[in-house]
Amino acid sequence: MCGFVGIIGRSDCAGDILLALQALQHRGQDSAGVGTLYQGQFPIVKRLGLVAQGFDVDELEQLPGSAGIGHVRYPTIGAGLLRDAQPFFYRQPGVLMAHNGHLVNVREMQQSLLEDSIHLMSSCDVEPVLCTFALELMRQRRRDHGSQDAVQAVNAVLENTHGAFSIVAAMFLDGQEALLAFRDCRGIRPAVWGVRGRDYVVASESVALDMLGAEHSGDVAPGELMIFKAGSAPERYQLRAPDPAPCIFEYIYFARPDSTMNGESVYGIRLALGRELARAWRAKGLSADVVIPIPDTSRPSAAALAEQLGLPCREGFIKNRYTGRTFIMPHAHERASALKLKLNPIRSEFRGRRVLVVDDSIVRGATLTHTINLIRAQGATEIHLAIYSPPVLHPCYCGIDISTREELVAPCFLPRTPRADLDAEGQADLERRFAAQLGLDSLTYLPLAGLRSAYPHPHCAACFDGQYPIAMTEAQRSWLEADRRSSDQRQLPFESPFACPDDTGGDLESERRETQTTSQGGTGK
Repeated sequence: MCGFVGIIGRSDCAGDILLALQALQHRGQDSAGVGTLYQGQFPIVKRLGLVAQGFDVDELEQLPGSAGIGHVRYPTIGAGLLRDAQPFFYRQPGVLMAHNGHLVNVREMQQSLLEDSIHLMSSCDVEPVLCTFALELMRQRRRDHGSQDAVQAVNAVLENTHGAFSIVAAMFLDGQEALLAFRDCRGIRPAVWGVRGRDYVVASESVALDMLGAEHSGDVAPGELMIFKAGSAPERYQLRAPDPAPCIFEYIYFARPDSTMNGESVYGIRLALGRELARAWRAKGLSADVVIPIPDTSRPSAAALAEQLGLPCREGFIKNRYTGRTFIMPHAHERASALKLKLNPIRSEFRGRRVLVVDDSIVRGATLTHTINLIRAQGATEIHLAIYSPPVLHPCYCGIDISTREELVAPCFLPRTPRADLDAEGQADLERRFAAQLGLDSLTYLPLAGLRSAYPHPHCAACFDGQYPIAMTEAQRSWLEADRRSSDQRQLPFESPFACPDDTGGDLESERRETQTTSQGGTGK
């Protein structure tokens, strides 16, 4: 999961790119980079860490030009090293490129490029895309490339690249600066575009357009290539038939609530998820005195749930604004340290009350354990937890850093009988077992039916239901998981804070692995 922005217009753009990247900082904290086009050159500055920490005025002066792209990175392939920071540049014919996504056939692309004596310099999966794109351009003609050459090159990328991706690139076409944006045919990862005067802006989320005062004009459609040139109307090419499957986890957690993606308000979807969660809670016949969201993501859903239940919604935690998002921190010890700084409770909102705490999801479980201990220490008489997403039971291979089965805590509490799609009885059993382990009075997940009701459009929910929209071989899946285990991102092994219950007399951890393998079923829909 990453964030990108591209601008083409009439004045130096690097400063605007950095402003937009700060609006997208929630999408990646590992590194940031900016590259521009200027008098036939492609200056680039890349730094590890946050945007505001990595760039200064002197570096902006090194980035002249009225067209450029920027990127914030959260690695899902390879380590979080500076060599993996985006954007990337290829000398022939001169292309800057950045992306948001995750490729499942990286190893095959690397081997294919070696047949043309092209050696990659990083572990980042956008580099083989860039090399494939540039190689196809050079096969068509040696210089003076035009829009139709770019169309053919993107066609080659779509033919040879398998996975989830939204891509932005900058180069010279038809003798002038050009900005390109395209998505895979399923549109799993977002991409939007807008207009500011005579400038064009493309970005991962509409909040980047808002930051720059650009009017949000729409989305880059799944399977579409858009080419922007200053002073001209956008060129649009539908290269693949769209088969939309946008990532539902974007709406649950990753995107900012003030963003609009795929024509839908993220805030509005989170309200709908909260209303569906209220129905699931009410059906259990439970009661509480107050609803408290875990900041910041869960606020809209908690407010909608409280409204449906007729309960007050209160701020029970103050969030430290300088710790970042712990889920996307690369190292286990960084997440643990940040958790201690992240939330501070308001004791009066918990003491003597039956509290219903609302959160977006449970992935690894470390954040949850710390939070429950905090609540318990404040004197709450009952602690109920409601999650406005279903249990995360499967790894993600489409751009979310949930790449290995052993990172997930919910499968540890699966019922003995494997199911591809967890039914109501199985989810109730999982909730009971998990709540007992946590010492909660109750745990309520959003049912899959509630998720589909809140977002009734085609989408990818593979991390919940195991139905992957991208076909993968077992070898590809194994390689992706091995990459996550062996990369610098996982120098410290993940250790679950939970002891899996074994009230059936069997080896539940072994069953968990068997269940995941069986419930995953196939790799396509």
